[in-house]
Amino acid sequence: MGLAALGASMGASAEPNYPTRPVRIIVGFPAGTGPDIVARLVAQKLSEGWNNMGVIVDNKPGAGGLIAASEAARAAPDGYTLMLGETGQLSIAPSSYNKLPYDPAKDFAPISQVVSADFVLLVNPQKVPAKNVKEFVSWTQQQKGLFMATFGAGTPGHFGAFMFGDAVKLKPEAVHYKSTADALGGLFSGDVQGVFASVGLAAPNVKAGKLVALGSTGATRTGALPDVPTIKEQGYNNLEFSSWFGIVAPSKVPADIQAKLSADVQKAVKSADTKAKLEESGFRVTGTNKDEFARIIAADTVTWGKAVAATGFKAD
Repeated sequence: MGLAALGASMGASAEPNYPTRPVRIIVGFPAGTGPDIVARLVAQKLSEGWNNMGVIVDNKPGAGGLIAASEAARAAPDGYTLMLGETGQLSIAPSSYNKLPYDPAKDFAPISQVVSADFVLLVNPQKVPAKNVKEFVSWTQQQKGLFMATFGAGTPGHFGAFMFGDAVKLKPEAVHYKSTADALGGLFSGDVQGVFASVGLAAPNVKAGKLVALGSTGATRTGALPDVPTIKEQGYNNLEFSSWFGIVAPSKVPADIQAKLSADVQKAVKSADTKAKLEESGFRVTGTNKDEFARIIAADTVTWGKAVAATGFKAD
């Protein structure tokens, strides 16, 4: 059964005044990261809308988000345990793992995609004399290889680096780091020549003059860095990718709770103050309904599956 149909299949009735106790949102990444920022902003606004019932963000980092996803998939289907899911956990992992401890299509019900996030190709101006993608490609062709940092094997930035290489006719060597700080350290030291970083991470470093943004990966320019052209604008029409974060629930959560959650999450993220804070952090606020989110997950599973297949990568 597909994600979009999961909610409709659940006939159980929810408690009439849900929620009547605190709700937990599991996040598969550490405090202070992009997913954590999104989850906490959503949690705060949901709590306000639920008469300050309380929404707890529970960070369960590790294994690229698989630890968190495994726990969320096994949680009681009562609406009191949710997960802030992301592209890697729900659309990339099915192709990059031979055996997952959960099934994204069967174990989760999509509630609402909250935000999407473009990536920015960053270089260290002290090491790489390029101001745009074409200059970077030309310079790289004169080097012994293209070494691209990633924030972990199997992440969107990892496969995005290969998509970039395909678009510009180069073969990058992915250098996997355990954290964003380590990856940026490799960029500053010159151990790697570039990295695809989220807009939220890229913008402060670019505005401070520490790093140069050569191009962004979205369909349109990002509001956080409006002067940075997209890579597509620079002539690479087949290169566009982004990641996203959204709320999911265990698949057997009753349909009426799913519907209430979806409506409340959409209202929360589209409220003026929360929307502004999310945009300031470099995200595009989407706030989709359940069916729209299901279609996004399914479509991206195909898109990223092709990227994973092209690299031959397997995480296990």
